Amino acid sequence: MQVIATFCGGRELVAARSFETMIDTRVAACLALLAFGVRTASAAALDDAAEQYRPYMIEGIGQALAGARNLRERAAAGDLAGAKKAWVSARAGWERSEVFTAGFVPELDAEIDAWPNADSGYHAIEAALFGAGRTDVGKDADALVEHLDGLHAKLRDMPLPPQGLLDGTVRLAYEVGESKADGGESRISGTSLDDMRNNVAGIEFAYQTIFSPSLKNADAKLAGAVDTRIAQLKTIVAAPDLQHIDVTALRRASEELVITLQDASNKLGLHRSTLEAASR
Repeated sequence: MQVIATFCGGRELVAARSFETMIDTRVAACLALLAFGVRTASAAALDDAAEQYRPYMIEGIGQALAGARNLRERAAAGDLAGAKKAWVSARAGWERSEVFTAGFVPELDAEIDAWPNADSGYHAIEAALFGAGRTDVGKDADALVEHLDGLHAKLRDMPLPPQGLLDGTVRLAYEVGESKADGGESRISGTSLDDMRNNVAGIEFAYQTIFSPSLKNADAKLAGAVDTRIAQLKTIVAAPDLQHIDVTALRRASEELVITLQDASNKLGLHRSTLEAASR
């Protein structure tokens, strides 16, 4: 085009160059719009996938609430064995839900599951039931039921931004390796290994439901790496008891999963997740 314009005269050359600039600008704008459209489609896919996670979240907190109510009843009746069993059930539902609890309701999480400070919530009750063999936990049991009931009532309408759920997945993956490997969070009851297993189950479900389909489309190799890291964690926590956990391997697998999920953030169109508020 420039050769023709030069042959025809300088004015035509300027016009041609202006036309080329206009075309380049339009192409750039189109590419930008296309990229925006891809990001928008990806964001919409993640939003839809996050809604698929909601029933799991409701079920987990529902189990925790049902267990807490049963715990309160058994403790009031002086049934120590029944109260312990109910505590374990209530605990399992909560631990499967920690992908979202610490990040979305941090103040409530501190009331329900403060650790190692056991002044309230699960661990205050644990110390009484499993440590002292007492069932006089009425006040703490009432508070636990009240907190869980209030949370459960909000879950159907609670916004579930994918960024927050990815952040929660990353932080819980870190916590499994760093905070629970050397004796665990529920040492008095001896259920720390169950905590870890339920945490990993929660991580796997959140990842597979919300993030895996989009990540496979964006980077199948990276998606496969996340699958591998989660499988490694599942294998490690399948040990027969806490004493047989390979702590070094657990921490390494945990850290590698954290890094891999952080690498996936950009591929998913999200900000890189950090470890802020990773420990309570």
